[in-house]
Amino acid sequence: CQSMGAETLLSRLRDTLGRDAERIDLPAGVTDVKGLLDWLRARGDVWATELGPGRSVRAAVNQDMAQPDTPVRDGDEIAFFPPVTGG
Repeated sequence: CQSMGAETLLSRLRDTLGRDAERIDLPAGVTDVKGLLDWLRARGDVWATELGPGRSVRAAVNQDMAQPDTPVRDGDEIAFFPPVTGG
């Protein structure tokens, strides 16, 4: 079985991280949004800064708002973006 990977969309992070999206093969043990964020942070540098503690980042999986324990699977579209405020 060949991995399809997961598409991560980066919203406001695109300027800092230098990309709009990235297709990744989910690492072993990454099964939810929190695990994916932890893995991305472990890349260090701007990843650790922009996705680190104290930074407001929301997530959606397949265009549905997600919580840290929302499962992620190969083939999913996972988006990270800042909270949106209205007025």
